Amino acid sequence: MKNIILTGDRPTGNLHIGHYVGSLKTRIELQNQGDFEQYYVMIADTQALTDNANNVDKVKNNIIQVAIDYISAGIDPNKVCIFIQSMVPELFEITAYFMNLVSVSRLQRNPTIKDEIKQRGFDKSLPIGFLNYPVSQAADILAFNANIVPVGEDQIPVIEVTREVAHSFNNCYGQIFREVKGLLPQTKICARLPGLDGKLKMSKSAGNSIYLCDDEKTVREKIMSAYTDPGHIKVSDPGKIEGNIVFAYLDAFCRDEHFQKYLPEYQNLKQLKEHYKKGGLGDVKVKLFLNSIVNELLSPIREKRKQLEENIDDVYQILFDGSLKARAAAQQTLAKMKDAMGLDYKKLQNK
Repeated sequence: MKNIILTGDRPTGNLHIGHYVGSLKTRIELQNQGDFEQYYVMIADTQALTDNANNVDKVKNNIIQVAIDYISAGIDPNKVCIFIQSMVPELFEITAYFMNLVSVSRLQRNPTIKDEIKQRGFDKSLPIGFLNYPVSQAADILAFNANIVPVGEDQIPVIEVTREVAHSFNNCYGQIFREVKGLLPQTKICARLPGLDGKLKMSKSAGNSIYLCDDEKTVREKIMSAYTDPGHIKVSDPGKIEGNIVFAYLDAFCRDEHFQKYLPEYQNLKQLKEHYKKGGLGDVKVKLFLNSIVNELLSPIREKRKQLEENIDDVYQILFDGSLKARAAAQQTLAKMKDAMGLDYKKLQNK
């Protein structure tokens, strides 16, 4: 059986360059390789409500923005099924069955959940839906019999829960699900791109991001304000690479050909780093180089976004058609699950 791929994002804001190098670039590469039976990209609106229950408009209004980001960046709806989570109600019935296979203590030990509970201030008042979202994600993945899930590094513990759920279900009711593999970006920096402030990973909620929809002027302003080495005061001062956000972004985005176009006095990033560490290279010059690279990446995405925004009804139709296709697949999986569990009561009529 060929690969079935599933991935997605929460619609709590536009996607940023951390999403791009963290998973979106990998998704596009997989799409273009074509080595799959089915490929699903989910806009996880229901999951977004687990910590935005009092701000439904934020989630609802960002669904179309995330869809535009996907298509602008290179996701092809002719090859990939893009759908809205809440338009596939079978996912929630599957989640209910899976909840019986996972303990509360197991979810509480999940390092991703623990970190996000602290970030959102849920220590004393934790919504059940938020604690349970790894089980919901397991349902999202297994409903489509997906075995490849492109993710960022922080989602690997959630993939572990999915594998455990699949194993438990197969043990209890018979072999239905296959092994799931989380597919990480090729480099560590891409797996967890830091924010502009140098304190956290790039995040929509932290306000430390460069968005795929940012215009050229905004990108330049953000890059020029990015955290570097606070001890690198004069151009002549030796500079530190470690913890320097500009060099972290260069590690993620820079290629040798960028030097030929924008900084020909250097052959590669190694030479640039060595000069910075010795002293004699200013932060402004390095930031302007990064600005050229990032704006080169975002320029075709901006152009495609403009076209899509002028034909917004077509984007909604892509989502509606994709959701119907996804629902049909989830219905098939749910029917197999209920048959294995002995819950297909229509069969009793024939006995």
